[in-house]
Amino acid sequence: MNRTLIIAEAGVNHNGDINIAYRLCDAAKEVGADVVKFQTWNTDRIITREVEQAEYQRKNTHRVESQYEMLKRLELSYDEFSKIKLYCDKIGITFASTADDCIDLEFLNNIGIPFAKVGSADIGNIPLLRKIGELGLSAIISTGMSGIEDVEIAVNTLKMSGCNDITILHCTTSYPCRLEDVNLNAMKTLEERFHFPVGYSDHTIGNNVAIAAVAMGARVIEKHFTLDKKMDGPDHLASTEPNEMRDMILAIRDIENALGDGEKAPTTIEKEISEIVKKRIVAAKPIKRGECFTVDNLSIKRSASGVQAKEWDRVLNHMALRDYETDEVIE
Repeated sequence: MNRTLIIAEAGVNHNGDINIAYRLCDAAKEVGADVVKFQTWNTDRIITREVEQAEYQRKNTHRVESQYEMLKRLELSYDEFSKIKLYCDKIGITFASTADDCIDLEFLNNIGIPFAKVGSADIGNIPLLRKIGELGLSAIISTGMSGIEDVEIAVNTLKMSGCNDITILHCTTSYPCRLEDVNLNAMKTLEERFHFPVGYSDHTIGNNVAIAAVAMGARVIEKHFTLDKKMDGPDHLASTEPNEMRDMILAIRDIENALGDGEKAPTTIEKEISEIVKKRIVAAKPIKRGECFTVDNLSIKRSASGVQAKEWDRVLNHMALRDYETDEVIE
């Protein structure tokens, strides 16, 4: 099967410090992530000053401030993102970032990104979606806080704009997300409805849900990533630390190996074992030449040769062409 793309979602866990961003890149590379992804925005363009923090943001930042103040404090400049992109190229990990508006997307496209990531808050951002098609980018869209109709509008907008390389991530916008709110089966619903690859953007504590998503067919796993959950910031607590991310990635790679190609056929080792463990048709008692094979004189036993048990009905009532001793395989 195809390899699952694993995105270490560094997001805003750099706390507005480029040196922490570099360390996040190093850690993501070290644990085996395919992509380290950030979020690129200009605070003055994306939010009004009176918007309050969400409850989880207040709790995790230990500050009473507006969202504008929080985002301004966490914002990195275009120049800093250019440096982060070059650093990722140097150490050999793919750089990506979520754009909050069309200007951010144009900047990211200019420095080089493998895809346009659309966050859950922008699934209805029609100008941004159209810009993705205009730039000829592929798209990965998160669907938190959205119903199926919202996703349909976003997908149709992308398609009409010329973007047909779309991956849809099921997501529950909750930090951290409770298991009862995951609804992982919705990922399959998205796949069946839109016929595009699907994945999962994970905000749960632990790795079980992300691993289960891969077993269910997720082609992309995005997981928030931090150097330390105890750091001050809105997303650290719901993120995974390097050792946890490494364990998740190793488990996902194991699951990929176990899933195989879907063809139901004996493996090479099974073919070898079958030669000695598959059951064959044998004589239950001495059988004379010319005598008919019947349920009374035949039996099924494990043997290394002879007619396989699945040929039972074909063998019955045929005439023995030679004498057979008890337990001798039928030929």
